[in-house]
Amino acid sequence: MPAKIIVVTAAYGHAQIEALGGQLALLPIVAEAGADGVEIRRELLNEEALKHLPSLASAIDLHNLQACYSAPEALFQEDGTLNPRLPALLLEAQALKALWLKVSLGHFTQHSHLETLRGWLAASPVPLVVENDQTSCGKLAPMLRFNAACHTLALPVSLTFDTGNWLWVGEQPEEAARQLAPAVSYIHVKAAVAHGDGFRAVPPDAADSRWLALLKDLPADVPRGIEFPLEGEDLTDVTRHYVNLLREEAPYA
Repeated sequence: MPAKIIVVTAAYGHAQIEALGGQLALLPIVAEAGADGVEIRRELLNEEALKHLPSLASAIDLHNLQACYSAPEALFQEDGTLNPRLPALLLEAQALKALWLKVSLGHFTQHSHLETLRGWLAASPVPLVVENDQTSCGKLAPMLRFNAACHTLALPVSLTFDTGNWLWVGEQPEEAARQLAPAVSYIHVKAAVAHGDGFRAVPPDAADSRWLALLKDLPADVPRGIEFPLEGEDLTDVTRHYVNLLREEAPYA
Protein backbone atom coordinates (compact mmCIF):
# COMPACT_ATOMS: atom_id res chain seq x y z
CA MET A 1 0.00 0.00 0.00
CA PRO A 2 1.26 3.51 -0.74
CA ALA A 3 1.47 6.06 2.03
CA LYS A 4 -1.75 7.79 3.03
CA ILE A 5 -2.02 11.46 2.11
CA ILE A 6 -3.31 13.87 4.75
CA VAL A 7 -4.31 17.46 4.02
CA VAL A 8 -3.46 19.90 6.81
CA THR A 9 -6.29 22.42 6.98
CA ALA A 10 -3.90 25.27 7.77
CA ALA A 11 -2.49 24.87 4.26
CA TYR A 12 -5.47 26.86 2.98
CA GLY A 13 -4.60 29.89 5.13
CA HIS A 14 -6.53 31.32 8.07
CA ALA A 15 -8.29 34.00 6.02
CA GLN A 16 -9.46 31.55 3.37
CA ILE A 17 -10.68 29.07 5.98
CA GLU A 18 -12.63 31.77 7.78
CA ALA A 19 -14.15 32.99 4.50
CA LEU A 20 -15.27 29.45 3.62
CA GLY A 21 -16.87 28.95 7.04
CA GLY A 22 -14.31 27.01 9.03
CA GLN A 23 -12.54 23.68 8.82
CA LEU A 24 -15.82 21.81 8.36
CA ALA A 25 -16.26 23.54 4.99
CA LEU A 26 -12.92 22.13 3.80
CA LEU A 27 -13.99 18.50 4.11
CA PRO A 28 -15.68 18.26 0.67
CA ILE A 29 -12.61 19.81 -0.94
CA VAL A 30 -10.24 17.39 0.76
CA ALA A 31 -12.45 14.39 0.01
CA GLU A 32 -13.05 15.28 -3.65
CA ALA A 33 -9.31 15.79 -4.10
CA GLY A 34 -8.80 12.13 -3.23
CA ALA A 35 -6.97 12.54 0.08
CA ASP A 36 -7.12 9.87 2.75
CA GLY A 37 -7.42 12.16 5.72
CA VAL A 38 -7.47 15.64 7.18
CA GLU A 39 -5.42 17.23 9.95
CA ILE A 40 -7.67 19.38 12.10
CA ARG A 41 -5.89 22.30 13.74
CA ARG A 42 -6.94 23.26 17.23
CA GLU A 43 -5.91 26.89 16.75
CA LEU A 44 -8.57 27.16 14.02
CA LEU A 45 -11.37 25.95 16.29
CA ASN A 46 -13.29 28.48 18.38
CA GLU A 47 -14.72 27.61 21.79
CA GLU A 48 -18.09 26.69 20.30
CA ALA A 49 -16.50 24.33 17.78
CA LEU A 50 -14.48 22.66 20.54
CA LYS A 51 -17.77 21.73 22.19
CA HIS A 52 -18.89 19.89 19.07
CA LEU A 53 -15.88 17.74 18.18
CA PRO A 54 -18.01 14.56 17.94
CA SER A 55 -20.13 16.28 15.27
CA LEU A 56 -16.98 17.23 13.36
CA ALA A 57 -15.80 13.64 13.70
CA SER A 58 -19.09 12.42 12.20
CA ALA A 59 -18.73 14.83 9.27
CA ILE A 60 -15.20 13.59 8.64
CA ASP A 61 -16.52 10.01 8.64
CA LEU A 62 -19.29 10.95 6.19
CA HIS A 63 -16.62 12.19 3.78
CA ASN A 64 -14.74 8.88 4.10
CA LEU A 65 -11.75 10.64 5.61
CA GLN A 66 -9.60 9.90 8.62
CA ALA A 67 -8.77 12.57 11.16
CA CYS A 68 -5.67 13.59 13.00
CA TYR A 69 -5.43 16.43 15.49
CA SER A 70 -2.78 19.09 15.92
CA ALA A 71 -2.54 21.34 18.95
CA PRO A 72 -0.20 24.37 19.00
CA GLU A 73 1.25 23.35 22.34
CA ALA A 74 4.52 21.97 23.61
CA LEU A 75 4.79 18.66 25.44
CA PHE A 76 7.19 20.19 27.98
CA GLN A 77 6.91 23.62 29.56
CA GLU A 78 9.73 26.14 30.00
CA ASP A 79 10.57 24.73 33.44
CA GLY A 80 10.89 21.23 31.99
CA THR A 81 7.66 19.90 33.46
CA LEU A 82 4.99 18.21 31.38
CA ASN A 83 2.26 20.36 29.89
CA PRO A 84 -0.67 19.77 32.27
CA ARG A 85 -3.11 20.31 29.40
CA LEU A 86 -2.00 17.16 27.58
CA PRO A 87 -4.67 14.85 29.10
CA ALA A 88 -7.38 17.32 28.03
CA LEU A 89 -5.90 17.53 24.54
CA LEU A 90 -5.89 13.74 24.32
CA LEU A 91 -9.58 13.74 25.28
CA GLU A 92 -10.29 16.25 22.51
CA ALA A 93 -8.42 14.08 20.03
CA GLN A 94 -10.44 11.07 21.19
CA ALA A 95 -13.70 12.99 20.68
CA LEU A 96 -12.53 13.77 17.15
CA LYS A 97 -11.72 10.06 16.59
CA ALA A 98 -8.23 11.19 15.65
CA LEU A 99 -5.57 8.73 14.61
CA TRP A 100 -3.06 10.69 16.71
CA LEU A 101 -2.45 13.93 18.59
CA LYS A 102 0.45 16.06 17.39
CA VAL A 103 2.31 18.52 19.60
CA SER A 104 5.78 20.06 19.58
CA LEU A 105 8.53 18.99 21.97
CA GLY A 106 9.13 22.04 24.10
CA HIS A 107 11.76 22.13 26.85
CA PHE A 108 12.61 18.48 27.44
CA THR A 109 15.22 18.17 30.19
CA GLN A 110 14.28 15.49 32.72
CA HIS A 111 13.59 11.81 32.15
CA SER A 112 11.78 11.68 35.50
CA HIS A 113 8.65 13.21 33.97
CA LEU A 114 8.37 10.49 31.36
CA GLU A 115 6.77 7.97 33.71
CA THR A 116 3.95 10.47 34.26
CA LEU A 117 3.66 10.76 30.50
CA ARG A 118 3.46 6.97 30.27
CA GLY A 119 0.48 7.01 32.62
CA TRP A 120 -1.30 9.71 30.66
CA LEU A 121 -0.81 7.84 27.39
CA ALA A 122 -1.93 4.55 28.93
CA ALA A 123 -5.23 6.20 29.84
CA SER A 124 -5.88 7.31 26.25
CA PRO A 125 -6.47 5.33 23.05
CA VAL A 126 -4.94 8.18 21.01
CA PRO A 127 -1.24 7.90 20.11
CA LEU A 128 1.04 10.88 20.60
CA VAL A 129 3.40 12.20 17.94
CA VAL A 130 5.96 14.94 18.58
CA GLU A 131 7.03 17.34 15.85
CA ASN A 132 10.17 19.34 15.20
CA ASP A 133 8.97 22.95 15.28
CA GLN A 134 10.57 26.25 14.30
CA THR A 135 12.02 26.99 17.75
CA SER A 136 15.34 25.99 19.33
CA CYS A 137 13.46 23.11 20.98
CA GLY A 138 12.90 21.66 17.53
CA LYS A 139 16.59 21.40 16.67
CA LEU A 140 18.06 17.99 16.01
CA ALA A 141 19.92 17.56 19.32
CA PRO A 142 16.86 17.87 21.63
CA MET A 143 14.77 15.78 19.26
CA LEU A 144 17.43 13.05 19.38
CA ARG A 145 17.63 13.21 23.18
CA PHE A 146 13.88 12.88 23.52
CA ASN A 147 13.66 10.09 20.98
CA ALA A 148 16.46 8.18 22.72
CA ALA A 149 14.70 8.53 26.07
CA CYS A 150 11.43 7.25 24.62
CA HIS A 151 13.25 4.31 23.05
CA THR A 152 15.07 3.44 26.28
CA LEU A 153 11.88 3.59 28.33
CA ALA A 154 9.74 1.93 25.62
CA LEU A 155 7.32 4.85 25.58
CA PRO A 156 4.63 4.69 22.88
CA VAL A 157 5.62 8.02 21.32
CA SER A 158 6.76 8.58 17.74
CA LEU A 159 7.83 11.59 15.71
CA THR A 160 6.35 13.89 13.11
CA PHE A 161 9.10 14.92 10.71
CA ASP A 162 8.48 18.37 9.23
CA THR A 163 10.70 18.53 6.17
CA GLY A 164 10.88 22.32 6.05
CA ASN A 165 11.09 23.33 9.70
CA TRP A 166 14.71 22.19 9.98
CA LEU A 167 15.83 25.19 7.93
CA TRP A 168 14.18 27.62 10.33
CA VAL A 169 16.41 26.30 13.12
CA GLY A 170 19.59 26.07 11.05
CA GLU A 171 19.65 22.29 10.60
CA GLN A 172 20.13 20.10 7.53
CA PRO A 173 16.94 18.09 6.90
CA GLU A 174 18.88 15.25 5.26
CA GLU A 175 20.98 14.73 8.40
CA ALA A 176 17.86 14.86 10.55
CA ALA A 177 16.22 12.27 8.33
CA ARG A 178 19.27 10.01 8.56
CA GLN A 179 19.19 10.03 12.35
CA LEU A 180 15.46 10.16 13.09
CA ALA A 181 13.87 8.15 10.27
CA PRO A 182 13.27 4.94 12.30
CA ALA A 183 11.11 6.86 14.79
CA VAL A 184 9.07 8.80 12.23
CA SER A 185 5.38 7.87 11.93
CA TYR A 186 4.11 10.98 10.11
CA ILE A 187 5.70 13.42 7.66
CA HIS A 188 4.73 17.05 7.22
CA VAL A 189 5.75 17.84 3.67
CA LYS A 190 6.75 21.34 2.70
CA ALA A 191 9.61 22.99 0.91
CA ALA A 192 11.17 26.18 2.22
CA VAL A 193 12.90 28.96 0.34
CA ALA A 194 14.82 31.97 1.58
CA HIS A 195 12.60 34.97 2.30
CA GLY A 196 13.96 38.13 3.92
CA ASP A 197 15.84 37.11 7.04
CA GLY A 198 14.20 33.72 7.17
CA PHE A 199 12.25 31.27 5.05
CA ARG A 200 8.78 30.78 3.68
CA ALA A 201 6.97 27.55 2.91
CA VAL A 202 6.28 26.68 -0.72
CA PRO A 203 4.93 23.61 -2.54
CA PRO A 204 7.65 21.00 -3.21
CA ASP A 205 7.27 21.32 -6.98
CA ALA A 206 7.84 25.08 -6.74
CA ALA A 207 11.35 24.55 -5.37
CA ASP A 208 14.34 22.45 -6.34
CA SER A 209 14.29 18.65 -6.21
CA ARG A 210 15.77 18.55 -2.71
CA TRP A 211 12.38 18.27 -1.03
CA LEU A 212 11.04 15.38 -3.01
CA ALA A 213 14.40 13.62 -2.76
CA LEU A 214 14.25 13.99 1.03
CA LEU A 215 11.14 11.81 1.11
CA LYS A 216 13.25 8.89 -0.08
CA ASP A 217 15.28 9.15 3.15
CA LEU A 218 12.13 8.76 5.27
CA PRO A 219 9.81 5.78 5.81
CA ALA A 220 7.85 5.03 2.64
CA ASP A 221 4.72 3.73 4.35
CA VAL A 222 3.90 6.48 6.87
CA PRO A 223 1.23 9.13 6.20
CA ARG A 224 2.32 12.31 4.43
CA GLY A 225 0.72 15.60 5.31
CA ILE A 226 0.38 18.51 2.88
CA GLU A 227 1.42 21.56 4.91
CA PHE A 228 2.45 24.00 2.21
CA PRO A 229 0.17 26.73 0.81
CA LEU A 230 -2.81 25.48 -1.19
CA GLU A 231 -3.97 28.46 -3.24
CA GLY A 232 -5.90 28.99 -6.47
CA GLU A 233 -9.32 29.60 -7.94
CA ASP A 234 -10.25 25.92 -7.78
CA LEU A 235 -9.05 24.61 -4.43
CA THR A 236 -10.20 21.08 -5.20
CA ASP A 237 -8.06 20.92 -8.35
CA VAL A 238 -5.07 22.44 -6.57
CA THR A 239 -5.42 20.00 -3.70
CA ARG A 240 -5.87 17.04 -6.06
CA HIS A 241 -2.67 18.00 -7.89
CA TYR A 242 -0.61 17.79 -4.70
CA VAL A 243 -2.36 14.71 -3.36
CA ASN A 244 -1.43 12.97 -6.61
CA LEU A 245 2.12 14.37 -6.55
CA LEU A 246 2.80 13.02 -3.06
CA ARG A 247 1.28 9.68 -3.99
CA GLU A 248 3.53 9.47 -7.04
CA GLU A 249 6.53 10.17 -4.82
CA ALA A 250 5.47 7.50 -2.32
CA PRO A 251 6.84 4.09 -3.34
CA TYR A 252 4.81 1.06 -2.45
CA ALA A 253 5.89 -0.40 0.86
